[in-house]
Formats: sequence, C-alpha cells, structure tokens
Amino acid sequence: MLAIAVLISPLSGIAQHTSPQNKSMNYPKTQKIDVSDTYFGTTINDPYRWLEDDRSAETKAWVEAENKVTQNYLSNIPFKGAIKKRLETLWNYEKFTAPFKEGAYTYFYKNDGLQNQYVLYRQADKTKAEVFLDPNTFSKDATTSLAGIEFTKDGSHVAYQISEGGSDWRKVIVLKTADKSVVGDTLIDVKFSGLSWKGNEGFYYSSYDKPKEGSQLSGLTQYHKLFYHKIGTSQKEDVLVFGGDQTPRRYINGGLTDDQRFLVITAAVSTTGNELYIQDLSKPGSPITQIVNDFKNDYSIIDNQGSKLFIYTNYKAPNYRVVTVDASNPAPENWKDFIPETDNVLQASTAGGKFFANYLKDATSLVMQYDMDGNLERTVTLPGVGTASGFSAKKSERELYYTFTSYIYPPTIFKYIIATGQSLEYKKSGVQFDPSKYVSKQVFYTSKDGTKVPMIITHKKGIELNGKNPTLLYGYGGFSVSLTPSFSTSNIILLEQGGIYAVPNLRGGGEYGEKWHLAGTKMQKQNVFDDFIAAAEYLISNKYTSKEYLAISGGSNGGLLVAATMSQRPELFKVAFPAVGVLDMLRYNKFTAGAGWAYDYGTAEDSKEMFEYLLKYSPYHALKQGVSYPATLITTADHDDRVVPAHSFKFAARLQEFHQGASPALIRIETNAGHGAGKPTGKIIEEQADKWAFMLHNMGLSFK
Repeated sequence: MLAIAVLISPLSGIAQHTSPQNKSMNYPKTQKIDVSDTYFGTTINDPYRWLEDDRSAETKAWVEAENKVTQNYLSNIPFKGAIKKRLETLWNYEKFTAPFKEGAYTYFYKNDGLQNQYVLYRQADKTKAEVFLDPNTFSKDATTSLAGIEFTKDGSHVAYQISEGGSDWRKVIVLKTADKSVVGDTLIDVKFSGLSWKGNEGFYYSSYDKPKEGSQLSGLTQYHKLFYHKIGTSQKEDVLVFGGDQTPRRYINGGLTDDQRFLVITAAVSTTGNELYIQDLSKPGSPITQIVNDFKNDYSIIDNQGSKLFIYTNYKAPNYRVVTVDASNPAPENWKDFIPETDNVLQASTAGGKFFANYLKDATSLVMQYDMDGNLERTVTLPGVGTASGFSAKKSERELYYTFTSYIYPPTIFKYIIATGQSLEYKKSGVQFDPSKYVSKQVFYTSKDGTKVPMIITHKKGIELNGKNPTLLYGYGGFSVSLTPSFSTSNIILLEQGGIYAVPNLRGGGEYGEKWHLAGTKMQKQNVFDDFIAAAEYLISNKYTSKEYLAISGGSNGGLLVAATMSQRPELFKVAFPAVGVLDMLRYNKFTAGAGWAYDYGTAEDSKEMFEYLLKYSPYHALKQGVSYPATLITTADHDDRVVPAHSFKFAARLQEFHQGASPALIRIETNAGHGAGKPTGKIIEEQADKWAFMLHNMGLSFK
C-alpha cells in the first residue's frame, strides 16, 4: 500500500455553500388504509399495504407524483448537469471483456463508450471482428438486454437469453452461428436459469410456473423445474427432468460436465445449501442418483476425469475445499481431499486441464495452480493487491484470460499461459484515471462485540484528515457475498473532489467463509448493522470524515443495511442511499423469490422470538414519528421482480410521514428497469449524477 506523501486541502475541487434547507418540501399525500396482521398475539398495522399492488391505477399515480417531486428537487441542484457531463466524459472510452473461444471463433463483448448495451463480437483467425449480437437493437429504448448465452461444444449453435425492462423473467432464442438464422420458436417465461447444451440437439434450462396470485412481477414463485428442450420443437413438448410435485424445490439448476458424460443437478430450498444429484448420460436410461440428501452445505461438481468427480464444497470445511469420489459410489463418506481447506476462503475453477484455487485473503485474491493429481504447480503472480477473476476455460485450451482490478486499478485483461504461468497484458482500460494520485489501504476496526472487521479506504493522496472530507461508506453484509476490491468509474467523481470511498467486509458476507456468513444471519443479523455503524464511527474518530460529511450506500440486502442503520442511528449520517432494498422484514417472503431468503433472515412466521427480532430492525417498522433522519434518496425500479418496489414504496411513504427535519426524504423510481442487471448506460449515468448531486448538495458542498 502507498503511504500519504503530502498534505493538501481536504476539499480540493469542492466549493462550500450553506447547507440546504428543505422545510418546504411538499410531498405527495399518501393515502392510509386500515390494514393489519397479527403475529403471535401482536397486531401490526400496515397502512400502506395498498402500495404492494403494482398493477393498480392508484399505485401508478403515486409513483408519478413521487417522481415529479424527486425530479423537481434534483433538477434544481445547480451543479447536477456538470456532474452528468463529467460522468459522460469519464464513461466515454472503449470497454472490452475477456475473449472466449467457441468453435472456429473467438468472441468478446465491446462497448464503444456510451453505448447503452455491450455488443457481442466474433472473430476468426486473422479476420476482422464482426458484430454477432447487438442488444442495442433489441428494443427502441435499449432496455432489453442480453442476459445469458451458451454455445454448443462445437460452436455451431447458440442459445441466448434476453431480459425485457430489467425483469428476471427471460426469453430464450436459438441460432445457428454460421448464418445467425433462428432455430425453432422463442422460449418464454424462463427465470433463474442457466443453459446447458446436450450435443447439438437440445439444452437444459430451469423455470417456474407463472404466479397464480398477484402480477407476474410481484407474485410468489415457489417451485423451480428443470426441463430439457429439443431444438425445433414446441416449448409445450419440453420434458420435465427434475422438480415438480415429486421433488418440490425453490431453486434447481442442471448442467453438463465438460465431456458431457454427466448431468449434474443442484436443488435448494434457500439461497444457502443444496442437494446434489448426477445422471450418467453415457448409459441410456440411467437414473438420476442422489449424492447429497440435505441442504446443510453447498456442493457443486466442477470437473470430472472419467468416473472420477471433483466436488467443490463447504461440507466439514467452512472455508471450502475440493474433494474427489468415484461416481459409482459417490456418498460423502467416500470423499477424499483434493485441495484441502485452508485458513483462506477457496473459490475453485478449471482451465486447460488444471485447477485454479482463487483464495480470498482478507478479501483480496491469492491464486494457485494445481495439476489433475492435486499437486501445487505455482502461485500465480498478480499485478498487485486486488481482485483477479476469470480463471476458467475449456480443457482443450492452453491459455486463459483473467481480469484484475482494485479500487484504484481500472479493470485490465491479462492473457495467462497455463504451461508457464506467464501473464501478459492483453487489454488495458482506457478510462481517464491516474492511479498514482490515489491510495487504497486496508484497515481493521473493532465492532461492538469486539470482532475485528476489515475495511478498505480509498482517497486522493495527501488529503488532510480533519473530519471534513465527503465520504461514501458502502456495504452489503449478507448471503455469503464477498465484497472484493473493484474499480468504479462513477466513484471517480467522489475521488477527484477529494472525497473518500470506504468499503467494510461486514459479517453476513463470505469473506471469511461460512462462519462469517452465519454470524450475520437470522438472530445474529444485528451484527451486520453493528459492523456498519462501527465502520462509520471508525471513520469519524480517525478524522477521515464527520457525521456532517458521511453518506451510506447499499443495494438489495445492502439497501436493508442502509435503511436499518439510518433508522437505528439517524444522527450518525448526513445522507443515505437505500437502493432496491428489502425493507419490510415481516412480508418480504410473500413476493417473487423472497421465501428463499429465509436462511439468512428467518421469517415472521417462524417463531415469536424470530418475529420480534425481525420487527425490531425491519426498516419500515423501525421508523419513529418526529425523528430527524438523514437526507435520503431511496431508489427502486418498476420492473424489479427480485426485491419488489413495494418495499421502497412503503418505506418512502412512512419516512415522509414520520421524518421531522430540514433534509429531504425522496424516492427515485426508475421506469422500465429492474433490480440492476442490464440497465442501459444512459440510465446508469443519469442515476449516478442524481446520487452525487444529492450527496454533495445535502453536505453543503458544490462541484467543480
């Protein structure tokens, strides 16, 4: 890590002005209707329940009224236009993804700069690259995106998924790659699915039945099913392979091993833990065999060598390991360690007949290469301390491409020669950013119960630690998701202005394995909020910032984090950005795939103790009348069918009702967009400009 070399003004580039007064905010009148539920003898009023109906004219009118107030406020921030213009300049450079080989072609994604969607190109040896799929042509407003793609082993056919308006519901289209002609009909109503080809004849995919109650965007989706689709036939003729009445499971995925010998099926009832099944396709009529019959741990088959299976799991190994077993007798008691568990969390992949162990060492990458016998061949030399991803390729490949990034290292693609371990720079980022002017360092702070928590703090070199630096504290803390260092073009706005970006690795995440994850779930969820609050207190006590210049941000489960902490410690933060958050903890399991999150959260129906615990921190219910909350910009989208926008609608209505203070409490509702994936560049830039303008304006700062 680089040390601070010189001292400069902490607000270099930021002009200060009087903190805005918003006492005259005229929020829309939100109707209250008497609705209540009773849990274990306790009655809970829910006067904004009507906002859960995303199909009603009343909800539509409320959304339009709220957006009008929000956009009027944001448009009157004098420097918002300048921020948007700067973002457009920063975003306007050629962006590439790592290439991959399919059949006779090498494919890669490219964005010319401000294109709304990345374009998929292909290139044969020594020929000019040509456009293969351009999602910008899928719809007039570029809100239909490419959401998944899978080629046959010989590269002659491809099946790709499209998402309309950001929805998790997908359509699947099949093409012959030679002339891009469409094969058969478009599959519809596909959700949470991979695609896995069996030869060139057909592929496996997963989906749910359409919700019987509520809209397709908010209705509960309960039981996943694995189907086989033979190309050229009607979707109605697709064969149910697994799931349905015999084996009702919430999440089911099917995929083939590289040699296409085994169909591997994972089945789960929540986001953590799964059953494991295989079917030997080399033997006609062979049954589906269960390897693991409980949901206590995670299991996946990452490779095979004939009948020898390589299984990646955290069974008896909270930090994960790779084990081997013969498919003829695959029960766990026969497993043998191949890559044993270590003190660091393991992520495993294969390429070119080798195994790559990508360890998380204090939330940064450490990569080791093993042969098929489990012998360590080398530790991969990385460009620095950060995140390396992409150590995966077909067995036949002799090279792979990986991407390296950190908070101050723009994503750079490297070609890795598997036989020698040599890394060659392949594509360097063209973003306008000079890493030498910035520092990104890891610190460890102490949470409320004495737990040490890591946090990476990034800022311009030489800033003065006087408590006046505008700071954005970002977190997630759930579902075993690991926040590793990654570059953000949007964050350049903050860093250029002398601001600070801080990311703690909260409990509930996966940075230190399953123990770290479990320490932030169910009756221990408060640990996550305490970790986040302690991160804020560390930044304040060490003079990085103060409560007058501190903003918090997070999305989805991170939106819950932000909303919960601002309700518990409203005086600690100046600005809050809860994005697409899970904010009604008593009813989250009533919508879409929400019931699958119970492993992390528990449900209000589980027990009186669990209900009372959820009620205490549920952001919608934790808001109190007459409290002055931070300046808040809630963000959601009308097509979010992962975390339905009703969470944000109800929270916004109650926040506007209860909040007593000068700062605004606004909600920004994106139209024709979803949980985040596939969002057009134009919409991303507009949203980020709104965010930075709102933050700086409410800190009494400007932009130049």
